[in-house]
Amino acid sequence: MSRVADEMRREEQERVARMTPGERMVEALRLGQEAITAYAAAHGVDREEARRRLKRAAQAGRRPSRVMLEIIE
Repeated sequence: MSRVADEMRREEQERVARMTPGERMVEALRLGQEAITAYAAAHGVDREEARRRLKRAAQAGRRPSRVMLEIIE
């Protein structure tokens, strides 16, 4: 890795380490919403369809669950 990449990674780790658990949760939820928006834009679907597709992909290969099937369909 380059020194610049190493430095950026270290700075990001330090930034996250200074956050409270609540702040980290807010950050994680924000990043999730950004991921849904990016997926929707890249695949030409609305946000709700993008959310469903991402949930389905997350469940791929896992033991089937009736509850999860009801949630993602």
